[in-house]
Amino acid sequence: MVASSFGGYASAVLTGRDPTWAKVFAVALIVVMTFLNAVGSTAVAKVQSLIVKVVLAILSVFAIVTIANWNPALLDPAGYPGVREIIASVALTFFAFLGFGVITFTAKDLPDPSRQLPRAMYLALAIATTVYVAVSLGVFGTLTADQVVAYGATALAEAAKPTLGQFGYVLMVVTALLSTAGAVNATLYPSVGMTRHLASVGQFPPVFGRSLGRREVPVGLLVMAGLAAVMVLLFNLNSIASLGSAVALLIFSAVTLAHFKVYRETGALLFMLIIALIATLGTFLVFCTTTLVNEPATAAALVVILALALITDLLWKRTWSRAN
Repeated sequence: MVASSFGGYASAVLTGRDPTWAKVFAVALIVVMTFLNAVGSTAVAKVQSLIVKVVLAILSVFAIVTIANWNPALLDPAGYPGVREIIASVALTFFAFLGFGVITFTAKDLPDPSRQLPRAMYLALAIATTVYVAVSLGVFGTLTADQVVAYGATALAEAAKPTLGQFGYVLMVVTALLSTAGAVNATLYPSVGMTRHLASVGQFPPVFGRSLGRREVPVGLLVMAGLAAVMVLLFNLNSIASLGSAVALLIFSAVTLAHFKVYRETGALLFMLIIALIATLGTFLVFCTTTLVNEPATAAALVVILALALITDLLWKRTWSRAN
């Protein structure tokens, strides 16, 4: 989804919103970030650190300036959609936070993961949530909901125009390009540790734990990047967002269900797990009865993807059990 957003912004600036070029730019970004991840974790960390600092600084300025000049009437609850629509839209925010789950697979690169990882995750969650809320207030306090929908991927840049003019538009476009590039980079990076771990415990075929070529490019990284590129080419941004959100909710639910089995070992609070499961499954059901009902092709794609995943998993497990 973030690669498609990158393509949308790049196309809006360079090719007059040409949809074909949007897909070209999105796939090109995936290729570049795959190469960067193949170079090694040190290069990823340096690039990601620089991108995050620049993006946070610009988004903070954007939020402060737009909130200082907003129109509070645009935030009037009287103009809000129904409760079901609001809950369905919350599904998209789950997708935005999916990275905080897979970031645990980067533990191998930390000197003291048991201490550093929790601190990093809680701090990142606090910063990201604050920025998300501030930017949302700035956007919806500047543009109407209909305008946000009409502008689509470039709504953030359009929201900067009334206060900062064309400079603000260009600045936010650059920020969006950096932000989405960084997000693709950060999402591909944990896929290496994730696929290797799943291969080591027999959940994935052994090939996912191997590397190719002189640079020893992880197979898992190449597969993830390839699948992402296929999704970009086959679906539009709205469909990818819906698919990603639905799958993210199912993943959170599945992980929480599995956590009930080991919560005594992990020290997790039982009531928090119950709340998490109700929230994710409840949001998924509402999302299915609102958004996906209006997107039959996306709903069908979701069913096909889940079916293929289950069939592939069953076939692999049967093959693996016979071999062992």
